[in-house]
Amino acid sequence: MRMTTWLLGCGVAAGPLFTVVYLVEGALRADYRPRRHPVSALAIGERGWRQVANFFASGLLMLAFAIGMRRVQRGAGSTSWGPRLIGACAVGLIGAGVFRTDPLNGYPPGTPDRQRPQSMQSMLHQLFSAFVFVGLPAACLVFARQFAKYAEPGWAVYSRASCVAFVAAFVATSVGFGGVAGLVEFGGVFQRITLTVGFGWLSLLAARFLRKQAQAN
Repeated sequence: MRMTTWLLGCGVAAGPLFTVVYLVEGALRADYRPRRHPVSALAIGERGWRQVANFFASGLLMLAFAIGMRRVQRGAGSTSWGPRLIGACAVGLIGAGVFRTDPLNGYPPGTPDRQRPQSMQSMLHQLFSAFVFVGLPAACLVFARQFAKYAEPGWAVYSRASCVAFVAAFVATSVGFGGVAGLVEFGGVFQRITLTVGFGWLSLLAARFLRKQAQAN
């Protein structure tokens, strides 16, 4: 029981850790513009190891949470797809730390808005990042269905709303980072909204599981 509680607590910490680190690092990095530049660009350069460590640490915490959820839900008649999708997001974060993105949207200074062709390392970074940006909204829908089944309408509605908001913000992010005039300057804003919605839902979900676990004990 103590191990399960610890694993669930990791999920509460994953989102805030990831968010605080990239916000602080982005504020302190010279020539980095959070409004325009992607979070992944913080992994570029001599200080990039800090964001790489952030990817690893947050990914491991999320993976621990997925394991904790599976332990709680095993034999309870709940689908295993929720923990699997959260686990896939965790793998995506870790992979995004292993493989770094190419310079994007003019960062570091002097680089073009988009490097073509992309390096293999950057393509792998995008592949693993897709685990996060597809896995999180999918997990929202899976848990929304589960909450509706077990008569938790508030959580069902919140999970569906989080999915819609996440996807909408991610589409805006993709358009901004694609260099569309008028939106390219706000690509970083849209991405941060996307991450805040997704990781906020994840942390609150973990807190819910942790509270239920405490009540069961």
